[in-house]
Amino acid sequence: NRTSLIVDPPDGRIPPLTPEGRKRRAKEARGFLGIDAAGPEDLSNQVRCITYPVPNVLAGYNSFFHILQTPQYVVIFQELIHDARIIPMDGRPHLPENIRQWHGDPRGRWDGDTLVVESTNFSPKSNFRGSAENLHLVERFTRIDAETIVYEITIDDPTTFARAWTIRIPLRSSPDPIFE
Repeated sequence: NRTSLIVDPPDGRIPPLTPEGRKRRAKEARGFLGIDAAGPEDLSNQVRCITYPVPNVLAGYNSFFHILQTPQYVVIFQELIHDARIIPMDGRPHLPENIRQWHGDPRGRWDGDTLVVESTNFSPKSNFRGSAENLHLVERFTRIDAETIVYEITIDDPTTFARAWTIRIPLRSSPDPIFE
């Protein structure tokens, strides 16, 4: 029952974009709308059905997640574009900085009852609200009852945003299957 998903900063607003962030955000918007597209490479990843950005904080259409846990990995299936994030839980280090991936390089660990996923090494072609290769995500999944997980995401990219910011979303259990 919040008026904003953003819990930090306390005003509930996304921090201002840096000049570099404004340029990338404008390019992202043009690619989503297909403005001045000379070819498919000028369109956004979503329009081309390659992937949606991580974190996916869309609500509504196809916004389901399926979380699967094994002793070595956590896998988060995203209904949109049928993406699967495979998160190692064995304490291995992140990949070398020169290896970049659409959804970054996630590493998971437990902090008490909270699953913490830290992602770095995003591809320059990734795009979360103008952020790309300098994005650093810390996601926290905390079960608060049998039907609800609180999903908290801290977004940090000093080349895109004036400061780090945090979103909190309740994920509610659903008996419905993932279709896409």
